[in-house]
Amino acid sequence: MFDPERYRGRRAGVLGAGLSGRSAAALLSAKGFQVLLSDSRKDPLPAALLNKIPKEIKIETGGHGPGLLSCGFIVKSPGLKPDAPILKKLRSARVPVVSELELAVAFAKPGELVAISGTNGKTTTTALAGAIFKQARGKGRVHVCGNIGRAVSDAALKARAGDTLVLEVSSYQLEDSRGFHPNAACLLNISPDHLDHHGSFQAYVAAKARLFREFESEDCAVFNARDPLVSRIAREARGRKLLFGRRGTNAWAERGRLLFKYGGARPRAVRPPALLGDHNLDNAMAAGLLALCRGIPLAAVARAFREFRPVEHRLETVGDYRGIRAINDSKATNVDSTMAALRSVRAPRGGLILILGGLDKGSPYAPLRPLLERGAKAVLTIGEAAPKIERELAGAAPLFSCGRLKTALATAFALGAPGDVLLLSPACASFDQFRDFEDRGRRFKRLLKAHA
Repeated sequence: MFDPERYRGRRAGVLGAGLSGRSAAALLSAKGFQVLLSDSRKDPLPAALLNKIPKEIKIETGGHGPGLLSCGFIVKSPGLKPDAPILKKLRSARVPVVSELELAVAFAKPGELVAISGTNGKTTTTALAGAIFKQARGKGRVHVCGNIGRAVSDAALKARAGDTLVLEVSSYQLEDSRGFHPNAACLLNISPDHLDHHGSFQAYVAAKARLFREFESEDCAVFNARDPLVSRIAREARGRKLLFGRRGTNAWAERGRLLFKYGGARPRAVRPPALLGDHNLDNAMAAGLLALCRGIPLAAVARAFREFRPVEHRLETVGDYRGIRAINDSKATNVDSTMAALRSVRAPRGGLILILGGLDKGSPYAPLRPLLERGAKAVLTIGEAAPKIERELAGAAPLFSCGRLKTALATAFALGAPGDVLLLSPACASFDQFRDFEDRGRRFKRLLKAHA
């Protein structure tokens, strides 16, 4: 594990002034380090962001300057591609590069570290696991963070030694981490995603497998028994292995209940959380097993499930507008996630209007065809990926090229009728037109209110 104390008296560099980069810089500054925050954007940081950054931090924009090469170590923001020129320079200069994830964990000194990864379902599973651990450990001693929207460095500023960190970790974060060592972790599923960043599906799978790289015999590893790639990683992983998804494993779904079997006891049933879609049963089983293997009683799992409410931007029912039910699934940034949404949303035949598109991530859209052919009223395309989507889905449903989200909503209300369902589930990244998927989802909700 990275030890920042080895670099006392040396300046720390942070690459990227996004959320995790700014949080890492603030954490380092609070811990007494001189910090250089370097961003490649040409324009200066907006005043709203500058006001949130401690004044002691030196900021450079317009490219990564030579000052980084004299830093004691560098913290890399997860969005920076591994073949970026500045990283090649740093490697040549033998400057250590560490992930924001490892830096934050080193300062937080958690007593318990729980990590969740996978292509889809990470955010919901992390939120569920966080709710369970808060039931058992106390709200003030559990910090839910990572790719879920709160940087781990921000949690590290507030955490006390011995607290519990429940982390959503992405492939971007894992590929940068060398000594990341959770006490318990789960891998939900793997399907092609982020190929534009990793360069190949094999590299993406290898990044996910790093979740278990430092595992020891007493650590707990939770795996989806129905996913062949996850099962392959499970065979090679160390630690106590728990499986979910099939009858006779450690957790499975049966007659509307979730059954958990752990520690030699007979299976015990609990009601699942009130969430749309069968995929959320998997998410609940994974979260429950992470808790059970850390000694949390099933009663706390059941209470957390009863009280849980859906995560924003993930199959979030926004409301009815002119009789059309609107669902915000902006978190669906890949094709598999949109497929799960289409299987989960109940709409009358010929009554589904889907908004699709954004920044293409390199995966095909053709797998959506059979789900759309069942009776979608329209597919409204937006963003940079629209031409590719329209080519690959031609004939599956009526296609309308809308360009921007505002135009898509106007088109949806022109086409729609009472009883229809309007689903924003883009299957793409958001960065061509929005800050992130949260910005896209909130814009969707604001535009809905305006159109209504």
